[in-house]
Amino acid sequence: MSLARWGTMDLEKIKSAIEAAVPGASVQMVLNASPSAQHSLLIGREHAVEIARFLRDDAELRLDYCSNATGVDWLDTETSEKVKVKTLVDGAEQEVEEVRKTRVPGYLEAVYHLYSMEKKHGPVVVRMRTDDRERVVLPSLTPVWRSAEFQEREIFDLFGIVFEGHPDLRRILMWDEFEDFPMRKDYVEPNDYEYEPTAHDSVLEKARAAREGVREGV
Repeated sequence: MSLARWGTMDLEKIKSAIEAAVPGASVQMVLNASPSAQHSLLIGREHAVEIARFLRDDAELRLDYCSNATGVDWLDTETSEKVKVKTLVDGAEQEVEEVRKTRVPGYLEAVYHLYSMEKKHGPVVVRMRTDDRERVVLPSLTPVWRSAEFQEREIFDLFGIVFEGHPDLRRILMWDEFEDFPMRKDYVEPNDYEYEPTAHDSVLEKARAAREGVREGV
C-alpha cells in the first residue's frame, strides 16, 4: 500500500488493519470536505498507544515519524430538529410542528501527522478527542514518537490537554504561574500585564492603562 498519494480507500485499509491488529480498538473515519481533502482517523484513547505502536511497527506502514502534533478546541454547539407533536388547538387535538434544540458539548482534540521516513509515504493524520472541555486527559504518544514530546507540551500549555504518560509535561511557552490556556476559543485576555516576566513596550502600556482603569473604577 503506497501512501505517497493516498485517499479514503487507503485510510479504510489502515482502519481495517488497526481493527484487526488491536482488538476492541475504536477507529472512525473523519472526512475533510475542504479542497485539501486531508481525511483523518479518530482513534479511541483507551487503545491509542497500542494503535500508535502498530502504525509505527507494521511492516507495510512503518509510520516512524510524527512531524506535527497540534490541538483543536471545539466549542459547544446547538442542533435544531423539527418534530411533529400533538397538542390542543382551540379545544381540538392537532398535529403541529415544533423546533427542538439540543446542546452538543464541545471537546478538545490532539491531532498528529505521521510519515514513514523508511517507506517515503504519508501523511496519515490521526486524532484523539476528550470527553468534553472539562475532562481533558488523553494518553501521551511521546513513548511511541519522541518527536511529539515538545509538541504535546505546547498543546498542554496552550489548550490544557493533560497527556497521561508524558515524560516531562510542563509549560513550554507560558511561564509557570500563568493561568488559563491562550489557544482556547473562550480565552479572555487578562489585564494584569505587569506580571508578564518580560514585559516591555506595548505590554507595559497595557499594564499602565489597566492600573489607571482600576483607579478610575473602570
